[in-house]
Amino acid sequence: MSTVYRLKASELDRNFLEKIKEIFGYKEIEIIVTEFDETEYFLNSGINKNRLFRAVENVKNGQNLVEVNLQDLE
Repeated sequence: MSTVYRLKASELDRNFLEKIKEIFGYKEIEIIVTEFDETEYFLNSGINKNRLFRAVENVKNGQNLVEVNLQDLE
């Protein structure tokens, strides 16, 4: 069984550890800590990489932009 938890280090607390204990009980588990870099993740895929670079160019050129009223998000 494999489970991935993605969270900020600042979100780690006693409750998180207790939940892990509750889920896995006395089973032996392995904890691997890696730093997640969203940009690196997107650059690993050719399709995502091209889309990211096109989006950057769109912002630079003021093209294909969508305006969002922040009050509408509340």
